[in-house]
Amino acid sequence: MNAEVVSIATGEPLQIPLCDPDLSQADLDAVEAVLRGDRLGEGPVAERLERAFATYTGRAVAVAVSSAAIGLLIALTARGIGPGDEVILSAHGFRELGHAVLRTGARPVFADIDYWSGTLAPGKAAEKITSATRAIIAGNTAGHPADWPALRALADAHGLFLVEDSSEAIGSRHKAGPVGGFGDVAVFDFAQPGVICCGEGGMLVTDDAALAMALRRLAARGLAGRASVSATTQAPFGAAMGELVAALALSQLSRIDVLLERRRGVQAMYDGFMQSFEGIKPPYISPDVEDVHWFLYVVHLGTRFTRSARDAILEDLATEAIEAHAYSSPLHLQRAYRDLGWKKGDLFVTEKVSDRAIALPFHAHLTPEQVAFMVARLKDASINSGAGAAIY
Repeated sequence: MNAEVVSIATGEPLQIPLCDPDLSQADLDAVEAVLRGDRLGEGPVAERLERAFATYTGRAVAVAVSSAAIGLLIALTARGIGPGDEVILSAHGFRELGHAVLRTGARPVFADIDYWSGTLAPGKAAEKITSATRAIIAGNTAGHPADWPALRALADAHGLFLVEDSSEAIGSRHKAGPVGGFGDVAVFDFAQPGVICCGEGGMLVTDDAALAMALRRLAARGLAGRASVSATTQAPFGAAMGELVAALALSQLSRIDVLLERRRGVQAMYDGFMQSFEGIKPPYISPDVEDVHWFLYVVHLGTRFTRSARDAILEDLATEAIEAHAYSSPLHLQRAYRDLGWKKGDLFVTEKVSDRAIALPFHAHLTPEQVAFMVARLKDASINSGAGAAIY
């Protein structure tokens, strides 16, 4: 690991960064090949990535986009979701989900999460369905698959568009199948700190040919249609993926099993050091889940800890140059959503979990000594916070 790696948030040098991309010489060579070529915008490398990613996820079509957030906006727009519609989603995790809903003009309707997995609770989502509901967006939180069989059944029963947010979960698998295979469309993210780490970029996958055509039209920014007055009947977002990002993503996808296995080794180190840690629990894995590849290593403080105690722990870790963060700030409590009438107390479980979830550095360059150091500092910080030994 490079000792001069800096914080994503502050730009300051870090002893242990949240993310340190696992790049190989082959990755660098792939990017250099594009730089030496004549095509930087969307082109044949992105097309190869799309075919490879569709094969990897077992879906019929993959559409490369400039980011997961814009990909979600494109997916909702392609389905015709807009003003007057409601979209049910979680307020815990990837905040850009709610932002995309707002940008369509639809109303985001938040439902509570499962306490243990942090994923959208199907029963809570069902309670939010109205005659205006058009879609459900559910995520594989921090890499843990949601209850997809129940969510799929719920969407089918009410004729709703099901969006699977797999932005944090590439490689994870529910007993019913791999992530990316349950939604009418699934969204993957290639930004930092993901496993496929390109700084930007994302992928949409689907089995619906008509939807795929609409996604391509809306993402397009190619030169071919520039002079045409009939290339499209709907203004595109100009959000296709460029060749540099595609080359880096394709190279990493070609060794995805190696990347995931290296991270699994780091997970095992964390799990070993966390076992006897009273009052703080390591990430939970549901019995319905076959395999989890964590996005970050998210630990949960016990119920005696407060949000201020969590913040004090984060400050203590920062003094040791450890880049740890609160995993989530509940979306429904942010200004844009408060203006829609959401308030504290509306989502009890989401607020409780968010106040006590800490994301620790998680990447393949961590050593056993660094993991042991972080866990020890976490234990000391929890004692310093004054919360005592917290039990669930």
